[in-house]
Amino acid sequence: MAVPLNPLSADFAVAPQLRPDDMQAVAQAGYKSVIINRPDFEGGADQPTSADVMAAARAAGLQVEYQPVVSGAMTQQDVERFSQLLEELPAPVLAYCRTGTRCTTLYRAAKGG
Repeated sequence: MAVPLNPLSADFAVAPQLRPDDMQAVAQAGYKSVIINRPDFEGGADQPTSADVMAAARAAGLQVEYQPVVSGAMTQQDVERFSQLLEELPAPVLAYCRTGTRCTTLYRAAKGG
């Protein structure tokens, strides 16, 4: 996989923007679930849509959830939903946004740190 993964725990990692063609490699790397935290079109028309990534993720045997979080405008509700997804989705989980920072912030907030 050409995208750098940043493991934050044994069951969770973050990554910068992923593409549909990355999903098979995510599955081969042992991940079971993907959380998409980047809103569609945040990066313009060249950004892959969540629908395209989700279809590729499902085709690769991954569970996937789209939870768009606006950069710099994260809410407590966003953190609570992220925490809920971490509890519900099969681990290990990979979350991505533009750079991975938003996902890292969500994870740390959801874990109380």
